[in-house]
Amino acid sequence: MNWRHLLYGGVTVLALGLAGCASKGTQVILLPQADGSPSAVVVSAKGGASQVVATPFERATVAHDSTAKPELDKADPDKVRADNEALFKLLPPKPQQFVLYFVEGGTALTPESSAALDSVVAAALARKGGDITVTGHTDTTGNLTDNDTLSRRRAQEIAARLVTRGFPQSHIEAIGRGERELAVPTADNVEEARNRRVVVLVR
Repeated sequence: MNWRHLLYGGVTVLALGLAGCASKGTQVILLPQADGSPSAVVVSAKGGASQVVATPFERATVAHDSTAKPELDKADPDKVRADNEALFKLLPPKPQQFVLYFVEGGTALTPESSAALDSVVAAALARKGGDITVTGHTDTTGNLTDNDTLSRRRAQEIAARLVTRGFPQSHIEAIGRGERELAVPTADNVEEARNRRVVVLVR
């Protein structure tokens, strides 16, 4: 077999030239996303007829010069992995998520989260060419505008710490969500330590 591991718009697939020759046609198999999120890819024949491949290990087969819709079936996941072990080893590792918590009202981490920052740094530096998204959050005390600002400051503080520990700044995105995405739903003006946090996604 002559499989190629490809990435289409962030969607990972395996593409195969049938009979070892692209002139015979092509098969495309959709692989599951590392984070478990849904994905899809459109496979088109020469005449423009297409099929959406949207289920992990779903397979589309299209003959060379065919104007008919690609044929869909399901590949055997175990066989695909066994036949393409080397390619699966090249897939990026699953994203890792870390949650760090803050002392009320500012950008100081709790002692436990300050110690946990080492794990975040280690995970980030272990991924060559990796990216990090840091999303800051607050509880519902204070007004929306101030909480938006505070959540951004928290995200920026963690991003800055990662940079000082050797992770490239150009690969970090720091954003604030204020009190919009509470980990623990509360009424307005309620102190909740579990909402004063940043979520760090390493991928």
